[in-house]
Amino acid sequence: MDKYEIMFIIKNTIEDETIAKEAENLQKLITNDKGKVIEFKEMGKRKLAYPIKKELMGSYYVMTVEASHDTIKEFDRKVLINENVLRHLIIKIEGE
Repeated sequence: MDKYEIMFIIKNTIEDETIAKEAENLQKLITNDKGKVIEFKEMGKRKLAYPIKKELMGSYYVMTVEASHDTIKEFDRKVLINENVLRHLIIKIEGE
């Protein structure tokens, strides 16, 4: 299993409970597929540098995970179809 850092932005125009639930569901995408969430940080609500899908604010999250390539590929696929996620970035951590 490899280590990855995943950052995602959830749209801010939905309710706070829905934002928290969405973040939890994204963690479950990793853990349900035999991955492990090492660290999970809520970075808070911030103004976006530019509008994304007509949104001006977003809730930022960063998590470090240990997962297989297939798990990350499936996570990426599901996040792309999730309308509540504005952007996401997956970085493979090398040499650890």
